[in-house]
Amino acid sequence: MQGTSITPQPERKLAPVKQQLEPEKTSFQLNDNFEPSSGGNMVVGYLLTLTSILLTILTFPLSLLFVIKVVQQYEKAVIFRLGEIKNKKGAGPGLFTYLPCLDEMRIVDMRTISFDVAPQEILTKDSVTVTVDAVVYYRIRDAIMSVCNVDDVQKATKLLAQTTLRNMLGTRTLAGILSEREIIASGIQNTLDEATDPWGVVVERVEVKDVKLPLSLQRAMAAEAEADRDARAKVVAAQGELKASQALKDAADIITESPAALQLRYLQTLCTVAAEKNSTIIFPIPVDIMKSFMKKEA
Repeated sequence: MQGTSITPQPERKLAPVKQQLEPEKTSFQLNDNFEPSSGGNMVVGYLLTLTSILLTILTFPLSLLFVIKVVQQYEKAVIFRLGEIKNKKGAGPGLFTYLPCLDEMRIVDMRTISFDVAPQEILTKDSVTVTVDAVVYYRIRDAIMSVCNVDDVQKATKLLAQTTLRNMLGTRTLAGILSEREIIASGIQNTLDEATDPWGVVVERVEVKDVKLPLSLQRAMAAEAEADRDARAKVVAAQGELKASQALKDAADIITESPAALQLRYLQTLCTVAAEKNSTIIFPIPVDIMKSFMKKEA
């Protein structure tokens, strides 16, 4: 029986799993050296273009309805001719030519667009469930990037705004959400603007519209606020009683030092009673007579 030898195979270096699983990020951006593809594709493209121009001339003037396009002042037209971008800056605004059957056109609105972020139920840092909604204002700065880098720029921006709102508010407490709305809105705007920059989008403003609390939490907060107000009212009343007692003590000390002051106060009280109830008959008794009775009782 002959022995067999096994030759060890060299080990293969495997690429890191993270690099294999991560998708490649692609971003479309035109530069100043942009040129259409060359070679045989250019020849076919020229032939198709000449054929389309000849058909347009033969069907003149009916072809004017399909060849001439108008773009508004606030719009940009992204034209694809045989799958390639015709103009690196976009066509329009105004009047431009368009070859049917060869050109595909996408109209992009360059105005500021606003949308409401759907109400999101968020669990705050202190384990309170709140419902928050916001509004986002954005505009497209580059029409070509908004068409080539993302399928639906408006839908993508909406979904990203919802996710960013949930992530940003999930790290805040309820008191922070209620008192720091401007800071939260600024943070959401910066995050969205950075994420949508490859799409040719500029996020101009983000506002947190409303923060809705559960009914049970509203009742608890109302009870807490009412108890706080009652406590402050009792403290104020106690401080008033303290000041009044101090004033009465000072007045009693002054009256004790001057016996005539007590008699003047007695007469002043009689005038006050007589002014309020005129039908009441008052017999003033001198204070000195009352003192004699008080001494006998003592």
